[in-house]
Amino acid sequence: MTEISGKTVVITGAASGIGRGTAIELAKRGARLAISDLDRAGLAETAKRIEAIGGKVSTYLVDVADRDAVYAFAQEIESAHGGADIVINNAGVAQIARVDELSYEDFEWVMNIDFWGMVYGTKAFLPQIQKKGEGHIVNVSSIFGIISVPSQAAYNSAKFAIRGFTEALRHEMKGTRINVSCVHPGGIKTNIVRNARFLQSTQATVREEAASGFDKLARTTPEKAGETIANGIAKNKARILIGTDAKIIDLLQRILPSSYGKIMFRREIGPLSGAAETGEAKA
Repeated sequence: MTEISGKTVVITGAASGIGRGTAIELAKRGARLAISDLDRAGLAETAKRIEAIGGKVSTYLVDVADRDAVYAFAQEIESAHGGADIVINNAGVAQIARVDELSYEDFEWVMNIDFWGMVYGTKAFLPQIQKKGEGHIVNVSSIFGIISVPSQAAYNSAKFAIRGFTEALRHEMKGTRINVSCVHPGGIKTNIVRNARFLQSTQATVREEAASGFDKLARTTPEKAGETIANGIAKNKARILIGTDAKIIDLLQRILPSSYGKIMFRREIGPLSGAAETGEAKA
């Protein structure tokens, strides 16, 4: 079991959504929170809610796509708190476009935040955890790190990469007291679709259509997601699936690894076709 009470927990992308829900839940369990984001107002609101329940929290404005900024953040945590005990790499963004419409600029934007932000967060804080001899690293992937869907090639690429990186790290930490978890949320009620990048020529109409469709599909609240992640950390679960939809899709992929698309995508529909978007949206 991973002890949470009294531990220093770092969470990126904590200004809203899964990041906020997880931060508040861990604060309820006695953790000291060090939360980051680029959304100053949202970050302040998360801190306010944590303090309202008697939690301890410090906030940091950090661009996870900036390696130097992430390492500077890690150094601040080392100086102020004696290093991190639990690190949750959660910050992420989405890009909605077909492969033949997807620009390299937008592809790199997603990968720099979702994938490289996770890599920087892991490598910057891992030495602190190793120095302590125990701890927990949690990387947030998605159900889109289990299956691929139309119009989500960039996001799928990042989330599959997070899964692969995290599983490799878990194998490397075998025999130590450092635990590693990969989180796969299903449809969570966050702002990721409204903050996503869309193909510019259809942005106005497609964004509203996608956001409306997502709101209907997203069943799990950020608070419930935070509770599930906290429980997964406490139990040292290697894979944390959030929501019934995530569990069903995971099972479907296992049963039909190469043909699940025939069931899920029987007709061409708009962005987020066949599955609810997941995660946290912070540019």
